[in-house]
Amino acid sequence: MSAKPTLKPLNQQSIVITGATSGIGLSTARRAARAGACVFLIARGQDGLRALCEELQGEGARVAWAVADVADYDALAEAADKCSRLFGGFDTWINNAGVSIIGSVLDTTLEDQRRLFETNYWGVVNGSTIAAQHLRARPGGGAIINVGSTLSDAPAPIRGAYSASKHAVKGFTNALRMELMHATTQGGAPISLSLVKPAAVDSPYDRRARNLAGYAAQSPQPVYATHVVADAILWCAVHPTREITVGGGGRLIAAFYSALPGIAEPLFARFAPSLMRDRGSAYEPYEDGLYDASRDGLEEEVYYPMVRQFSVLAEARKHPGITAGTVALVATAAIATLLLTQRSGPRRYEMIRDRLDPRGWIDAESLRHRFEDISRGLADTAGDLGHRAEGLGDDARQQAGKLFKRGKKAVSTNKREKYAKAARGYAADAGRSARRYADDAGHYARDHAREGGALIAVATIAAAIGAAVLESRRPDSKVRRIAKF
Repeated sequence: MSAKPTLKPLNQQSIVITGATSGIGLSTARRAARAGACVFLIARGQDGLRALCEELQGEGARVAWAVADVADYDALAEAADKCSRLFGGFDTWINNAGVSIIGSVLDTTLEDQRRLFETNYWGVVNGSTIAAQHLRARPGGGAIINVGSTLSDAPAPIRGAYSASKHAVKGFTNALRMELMHATTQGGAPISLSLVKPAAVDSPYDRRARNLAGYAAQSPQPVYATHVVADAILWCAVHPTREITVGGGGRLIAAFYSALPGIAEPLFARFAPSLMRDRGSAYEPYEDGLYDASRDGLEEEVYYPMVRQFSVLAEARKHPGITAGTVALVATAAIATLLLTQRSGPRRYEMIRDRLDPRGWIDAESLRHRFEDISRGLADTAGDLGHRAEGLGDDARQQAGKLFKRGKKAVSTNKREKYAKAARGYAADAGRSARRYADDAGHYARDHAREGGALIAVATIAAAIGAAVLESRRPDSKVRRIAKF
């Protein structure tokens, strides 16, 4: 038996949709009926089911319905039996029904949280179990599509209970998929199990949620139309798809949370509640649908002023081959444009490489000449100071000799003291001159030491960079291994 299910075109399928009278389920039901599929609607509200059935039948579609709460396994199984009697079975089962609570997890009663899980998690478990039992015995198999949320990848404050339920749906879906793969090897019919994760959607989701936050809530932008999600769901009904995310904004946030949770969680805690607050609306406790069916009036969209009608991420996931080819074509055109618009043509890469070569960043010849000039200047100055000191020494010797001769010839004490005083004065002048020359030499040496030190530092850095470049070109280079790491 084939390992892949044989999924029929929509106009040849019978499709079961839970939560069919509101939001994503309503849009999916209308599009599936217009595509020619036999549609079986399941919801809790009888009036909404009857009105939608009459609407679609008036357009020429084959539609039937059954009132059932997805949390009630027996009622859901009875609805599936009714579908089998009317349409001879079903090819695709869509678990879409869901409820929500807005508010802190600590402020939400355990009874409300259990009720939310009864619908969001156990409703998916009940529907998937019933559908799997039916499709395993159906020739060619079929598809089960579970509607999750991007909040299963990145939870949000004040929507904690809902996020937890969608985490559970994701875990259950992935585990069941593997079990169905194993069952196929044992002789069962292949079943495609898909998880569709929409981001923020323009639906009655916020109005029909039990709101414990104390203020009107909204989904932060970007917000997508329900038909964008419906198109992704119906795509999975025809093409075996493991998982698809609708909405690039939600996928980006999920990627950020997955990569840097330590940074993402404080930011979400600080800014998410304010972004989810609807300051343009007054807080009015709507009739929530946590326990009983709500009356949506068959609304697909509500009030968001900016609604995206297209998801690039979802379309890329639907057509991976076209997406890859388009990206490759754009990259090739960009490279060709870069090369052909330059005068240097094919040598453009070599020019860029040469410019990035650190060995060309410093003029080594100019640096060598500069060092020679400094050394020559130091030598000339030292020689000049030496000549001055030598002249000073000769002069001191000559004057000392003259004074010595005069002192010997002097008879009186006064003259001897006069010559001694003159000798001391001359010695003091010679000492001051020597100290001045020494100070000049010291200042000169310090000034040129700074310049020489700076040049030596630059030369050292250049040598280190050049050595690293040469080292990186060796096959066994440690630098290359570090760069690869």
